[in-house]
Amino acid sequence: MTARFSRTLAIKQNEMKTLSIPFYLLMMALVTSCVTARKFEELQTRKTQVESENESLKTKNEQLNAQVKEQQSLADVQAKMLAELQADTTDLGKQYRQIKVQYDKINELSDILGNKSNELLGLASDENKKLMAELDATRIALQKKEDALKVLEKTLNEKETSLTQLNTDLKTREQRLKELEDMIAQQEAASNALKQKVSGALLSFKDKGLTVEERNGKVYVNMEAKLLFASGSTKVEDNGKKALIDLAKAIENEADMEIVVEGHTDTDKISSTTIPRDNWELSVLRATEVVKILTTNSKLQPKTLSASGRSEYIPVDAADKAKNRRIEIILSPKLDELYKLIEGN
Repeated sequence: MTARFSRTLAIKQNEMKTLSIPFYLLMMALVTSCVTARKFEELQTRKTQVESENESLKTKNEQLNAQVKEQQSLADVQAKMLAELQADTTDLGKQYRQIKVQYDKINELSDILGNKSNELLGLASDENKKLMAELDATRIALQKKEDALKVLEKTLNEKETSLTQLNTDLKTREQRLKELEDMIAQQEAASNALKQKVSGALLSFKDKGLTVEERNGKVYVNMEAKLLFASGSTKVEDNGKKALIDLAKAIENEADMEIVVEGHTDTDKISSTTIPRDNWELSVLRATEVVKILTTNSKLQPKTLSASGRSEYIPVDAADKAKNRRIEIILSPKLDELYKLIEGN
């Protein structure tokens, strides 16, 4: 169980690395022809804030991973303690039974000696004293055995109590681990279902530069630029607009989902005095245009979407520039309940 949990949690770690809130949504303000120095400073400040939030999320991810490792380590230690306690309990039980047999035999001997003592009361005093001394010695030995038996019973009871508590703790931790695994499985099932739904809605664009895949609990809709834009343009053409509208209609009723639209370019440099002046601006403007089409033609809530430009720095194929010129729409189910469960553990 713990091995499978570690694998599923590793998947969640990769998710957290891509859950940053892109600051480039604010960069669309730069497309205006009259950007003031004060507005630029405000955007720079917001950029710093978003980067800080991103670092905070990474730190949170590391803390959650440490908590899960600690829980698994505690479970392993307690399992080892359980095995030791079980072995101790078995040994103590054997000792208890051996002493009990000896105790019963001494009791039997004591009864015999008592009877013998009564028979010898009429014998000579010296013989009688000898027998009485033997009887006293036997009684002393019996008392020592009784004391040892009581100590052993107390120790055995304490071991059994510890064993019971350890079993309870282990069952509690196993239940928490199962809850985590169940929630992760539900999230993965939801992601797969969403992928199937999106793939079905965009089936007609399958051979036109559009792909849909599920990775790490997220659904990635990859649209090559040729499907959406003319060369160097930020305006979505009719065929690409239809694909975006079909996608928006397919996911507009999905609850608890965040949508990130990323613009990507190739390495060909843009040198222009008008907007877009470089690949950064081109990628941001294209992502922003896609967000506008998605929200304008569906019931998608604008607060669930964000647009970012990744310029030329995240290519998917170094040998094929056409594949690098693309829009990636990332559909991410919210994991608030999963994080609450991990924090509670």
